[in-house]
Amino acid sequence: MTTDFVIYIGREALTTAFYILLPVLGTGLIVGLLIGVFQATTQINEMTLTFVPKIILVFLVIFLLLPWFLELMMGFMLEIFNQIVLVAVH
Repeated sequence: MTTDFVIYIGREALTTAFYILLPVLGTGLIVGLLIGVFQATTQINEMTLTFVPKIILVFLVIFLLLPWFLELMMGFMLEIFNQIVLVAVH
């Protein structure tokens, strides 16, 4: 196992995590910003107004994108398992 191989696996793990987390965190960020602007313009400072829509939309994004998330994770794990077999042979 070389240093390049370890860097490759680390880069692929971070890239996969980035692809999975970006839609979820992006949804939370956009909804939070929109609700923040709404609260600032109307001067309504209710805590549940920020929490409930954000959590509902984040769960909806996770539910809708779950097949894609699983496909990404399975592809990454298959790549790792294939690399393990190649390293074990050598």
